[in-house]
Amino acid sequence: MTDYDQDNIFAKILAGEIPGVKIFENENALAIMDAFPQSKGHALLIPKAPSRNLLDADPEQLARVIGDVQKLAIASKAAFNADGVRLAQFNEAAAGQTVFHLHFHIIPAFEGVQMTPHASTMADMEELQAHAALLRAHLT
Repeated sequence: MTDYDQDNIFAKILAGEIPGVKIFENENALAIMDAFPQSKGHALLIPKAPSRNLLDADPEQLARVIGDVQKLAIASKAAFNADGVRLAQFNEAAAGQTVFHLHFHIIPAFEGVQMTPHASTMADMEELQAHAALLRAHLT
């Protein structure tokens, strides 16, 4: 496995060097809207601790962020009146990982609506801001 790259896009977002549409932040994680959504409301939960993916993550750090993943999934289903929620987490390029910082995709799913391919189309920033506001309103 390759070493962690401090210059990956999520590390830069966490450092405030690149903007992201923030949903919430706490001491362990940052939740943002995915700029290349697969579905309306597609969000990302990014742990602050540096790791490439699940394979090299500290188990204690994972334990600290999984509740945030759940919280965001519950808010996502409610905010977008979704029929379900897909959670995705990719590990290494062969599995589809494109950004090598551990992150979780929280994607609202709708009956009869196919998701767009991963990282295919960039979203409108105003729409992402509106979706983030909806998610914040449904966080408990």
